Amino acid sequence: MSSLIASRRYASALLTAAVEGNFLDQIVGEFEVIKEVLHNSRDLTHTLRSPVVNGDKKIKILEEVFRGSVGEQMFVFLRLVARKKRAGQLPEIIDEFQILIDERMGVVNADIVSAVVLSDQQSADLIAQLESYTGKRVRAHSSINAAFIGGVSVKIGDTIFDGTISHQLRKLREILVSETA
Repeated sequence: MSSLIASRRYASALLTAAVEGNFLDQIVGEFEVIKEVLHNSRDLTHTLRSPVVNGDKKIKILEEVFRGSVGEQMFVFLRLVARKKRAGQLPEIIDEFQILIDERMGVVNADIVSAVVLSDQQSADLIAQLESYTGKRVRAHSSINAAFIGGVSVKIGDTIFDGTISHQLRKLREILVSETA
């Protein structure tokens, strides 16, 4: 089973249990803590991914690191993941869990890249248009790329809306080249 499929299954099972047990908000908050710790500790991430460290040792490490930070439901999940030799996939499981939560809440992520910093009004207008287009709430992640010359590129899932001047110039060049050939 691929790691993505396994991560999705573990995330889905936890989401179902959290909804049925009415502790979803707790799990979401605790995953934020775990994600932050894993992001800031390469040693912990390498240890969890290591095939040399057995599952029982990984359980003890997870319990030591997260004691006082997460509740019993999360410890049950972490023990299960470690016993099933999936502790190294915790970052991927957390990412898949977030995707499932976003789907459940009707949220999509949009990567917005512009040539210059957008004003607050421009950002708000763009997000409103994207929400109207998708029918969902948009969580925007903005960045700058001066090579665009001007305009904005937006990526939502597999869809890209490219309104940059550099893209328009490339398209114009392709048309001119194909007409002269």
